[in-house]
Amino acid sequence: MSVTPEDSDESLAKARRLVLAMFSQDRQPSPEEVQAAVTVIFGMLAGQGEVVDRERLAKEIEAMTAVFQEGSSGLESDTGHKVWLPEAKNDREWDFWERYRRYLEDVKNLPPVVVRRLDQSTDEVLSQLEDPRREGSWRRTGLVIGQVQSGKTGQYIGLASKAVDAGYQLVVILAGIHNDLRSQTQLRVDEGLLGFDSQHQQRSNEAGKSSRMGAGRMPGKRLVIASPTNSSEKGDFGRQTANAFNSVHLGHFPVVLVVKKHWKILEYLRNWVTEVQGTEDESGRKAVRDIPLFVIDDEADNATINTKRDPEADPTKTNGAIRELMQSFEKSAYVGYTATPFANIYIDPDVEHATFGSDLFPDSFIRTLPSPSNYLGPERVFGLQVDIDDEDDIAPLPLVRSVDDAENWIPTKHKSSFVPSDNLPESLREAIVSFVLASAARRARGQMRVHNSMLVHVTRFTAVQGIVRDQVDDHLRLLVDSLRDRYGQASERMAEFQALWERDFVPTMDHFPVGEAEPVTWEEVSSQLLPALRKIVVKTVNGASRDALDYYDHRRNGLSVIAIGGQKLSRGLTLEGLTVSYYLRTSNTYDTLLQMGRWFGYRPGHEDLCRLYTTPDLQAKYVEVTAATDELRREVEEMAALNLTPRDFGLKVRASSLGLTITAPNKMRQGTPVKLSYSGEGPETTLFNSSPRAREHNLKTLEDFVRRLDGVTTGTAEVSGGTVKWSRVPREAVSDFLSGYVTDGMAHRVRPRFIAKYIDQCASVDELAEWTVCLIGKSTAKDTHDVAGHRVGPVTRTPVNDPGYKTDGRYIFRRVVSPRDEQIGLDKAQVDAALEATRLVARKKGKEKVPESPSGEQLRYKRRPDQALLLIYVIEPKSEESDRQLPLVGFQVNFPLSEHQSDTEYVVNSIWKQEGLDDAFDDEQDGE
Repeated sequence: MSVTPEDSDESLAKARRLVLAMFSQDRQPSPEEVQAAVTVIFGMLAGQGEVVDRERLAKEIEAMTAVFQEGSSGLESDTGHKVWLPEAKNDREWDFWERYRRYLEDVKNLPPVVVRRLDQSTDEVLSQLEDPRREGSWRRTGLVIGQVQSGKTGQYIGLASKAVDAGYQLVVILAGIHNDLRSQTQLRVDEGLLGFDSQHQQRSNEAGKSSRMGAGRMPGKRLVIASPTNSSEKGDFGRQTANAFNSVHLGHFPVVLVVKKHWKILEYLRNWVTEVQGTEDESGRKAVRDIPLFVIDDEADNATINTKRDPEADPTKTNGAIRELMQSFEKSAYVGYTATPFANIYIDPDVEHATFGSDLFPDSFIRTLPSPSNYLGPERVFGLQVDIDDEDDIAPLPLVRSVDDAENWIPTKHKSSFVPSDNLPESLREAIVSFVLASAARRARGQMRVHNSMLVHVTRFTAVQGIVRDQVDDHLRLLVDSLRDRYGQASERMAEFQALWERDFVPTMDHFPVGEAEPVTWEEVSSQLLPALRKIVVKTVNGASRDALDYYDHRRNGLSVIAIGGQKLSRGLTLEGLTVSYYLRTSNTYDTLLQMGRWFGYRPGHEDLCRLYTTPDLQAKYVEVTAATDELRREVEEMAALNLTPRDFGLKVRASSLGLTITAPNKMRQGTPVKLSYSGEGPETTLFNSSPRAREHNLKTLEDFVRRLDGVTTGTAEVSGGTVKWSRVPREAVSDFLSGYVTDGMAHRVRPRFIAKYIDQCASVDELAEWTVCLIGKSTAKDTHDVAGHRVGPVTRTPVNDPGYKTDGRYIFRRVVSPRDEQIGLDKAQVDAALEATRLVARKKGKEKVPESPSGEQLRYKRRPDQALLLIYVIEPKSEESDRQLPLVGFQVNFPLSEHQSDTEYVVNSIWKQEGLDDAFDDEQDGE
């Protein structure tokens, strides 16, 4: 009897389950234990006549058990909250969760440690919601921070499963602002939570119908649940849906809706539920008393934020509709999910509106979700240099390819009427060949019936996308015809493919450890080129296109697609099996850039085949945003270790985030007013304009400052060329130096004028009156610079875009300050106390390695108000050591903790306007 591919896959899945069941659940198995378990199960199944590829089974088990994932951390507020989950674990059935858990393990083949962490993290979020059985009126709002394409949807489906088990009878999932994203999310909910195809039935126990799918096919009792919405493009909630569902009495079984984040849809929903289930209060307003509402807001920083200037006025329609829905329930819980939480943290926590109630600030909790080790995220793509003693820098994987030939094809700035030239840039032609090679290599590895996707994101305008689609399709057909040898070009074309394979793919695969990248030969790949090519289709994905990325319809044999798009591909929508991305679309906001990174995610068995073609400028921006978002997550972890609440975190981020992160100014308007303070902070220049004019200006500003210092106090240097130190420097001198210093136009993270203004305002509360100023010198430098009569040896710093890749005339450094310099001016007792505090935080975070030196943050916390420190660096970039150019001038300010933070206030949105940042906002929806 012949064995079909389906039979083989079923046997392999069965073998996986049996092998995994043999391992202890509290630790990862050793390689020897993996091999022993595989041998036992292979032999057992062989004795039963089932054929299993032993080598493939061993590799899959090794990959699954090698994955690790840290636990989540977060800030919590117990105000008005009652602990309930530990008791509920024993007095309720958790059927939906157990079914989903088995589905993830047995069908989706998630690594066991990932499922355990999902169980843990969903418990942590659920515990911060209120018990749905609790009497009286209550409201909880929280935020969960994940990473782009890291599995947030799977996490909140797990949370929703536990929520309905606990007793939340109405779950509303807000799934983006486009129909296709809502449809994609509904399909995931159908598979993971509902267990049936929502296009064919509305309830799992609907008479005469059975369209089980996903978790619904798992063995066990039939669970009753309903969904008025379905996974079709037109399956959103509306008047017709409401009328068809009116016969259902809420409260008999859970009801789940996946709706587009649009005020009209939410208005239909609120009217429906209050008409069906609401009762009038004394004012005649209808509210739902007995049904607890749970709202899950996917991409919570998009469309949710109130962008009105006046926080007391009526909010924007979508924001108001979400709040009014919450306000219509006596018992409600809201959890926002996002990878880019900057705008959410700027929501004013104190806004209260008579009709719409409180805004959606995450008052109850903020949690971060660490990604599993097999996640291909920004840190692994672009690298991350960490200024922490007990953690190593993350080197970028060799997956990014530079594009410098596309400007003549599609300029960075163009209009909707622009027509690209007929000649595709060589970089795009190479990217298409790379996609064909990657698809063929996956086939050679046995990954025959999988999705393969390529992203082309070069313009926001739909008309231009249509032209690009035709050009790419023409080029693809040319490749097919030439390999078929219709024009006698087969050998020549095959030689081009082979040259790219040997030049690019072979050395890249060698970079990946043995076991992570299965080696394949050119002979194996070349035999699969034509089948891989024939399978590829080219589609546009935008509001004007009828094309759809119908991965589900092609789930048995896999879809191979080159997707040409813009806005619809830039948030939420998942490109299954994405291997090659060609990305030129820039943005001026960090959150938008991150959301456009569809290439992040999970690439099991083909990480080494992935490629990102982009410009050096965009690559530099991603290095910057990767560092900024990592810093934000660390801030959450740090403050969680110190047991602070979301309101503490909100103020802290507002205080330091003018440089930390960037989002659209209109999303920050509700942050008015906020307290802005550099208390305990260490703002530091890391991005520099490399032009001669900028260097000359800042060097002259420094020389004027040094002459002024010498006029009021005496500068001392222990060795020639070394550090010059001035003590008891008046505040005005420091403030004037910072006011005169000019940063690069992209240096949003440090703004000297804000720092100077903060110093001036501190004078009103008798703080920061005198300073220590150090001009840091390197006594061993070959050459010295004369700075107003002081010979100073320049320090050398290596740009993150080294060697020699200056981007748009600027340098980006990981750090300017040397960590030991931050100890200047402190006595031994202060340094020892800072070291102990650093170690305490490390222990609370569960770090195994004991820090050997104090962190800069803890050193600043130990400074007295009269010990403010300004460190100035004359910098010679590593790539310019022989260029004889003027040096760069950088600085770091060490601020002590202020005893009067509340006395220094700014209005955030007006500050951003003063800096001209309103002009940086790119209306992403124009032309889509």
